[in-house]
Amino acid sequence: MNPTERPRLQEIRNNLHDRITKAEREGWLGEAEGLRVSLAAAEEKIAQLDARRKRHKSPVFLGIPPVDRIAGRTG
Repeated sequence: MNPTERPRLQEIRNNLHDRITKAEREGWLGEAEGLRVSLAAAEEKIAQLDARRKRHKSPVFLGIPPVDRIAGRTG
């Protein structure tokens, strides 16, 4: 998933919240439950994007090479 899609996913999530509220108000319990499933999927995708962004911003410890590889071997 492309990180540039995050704003669209947020828009979808917000729309789903509104649709769930309307479905509950109208008594459409089955519809509300289906929308909750879609909402959970959208929130999971947003969380995945956030986790990926966080991983890419985190430094990576590559270790310290042994001294003999830095200086080369002599003798």
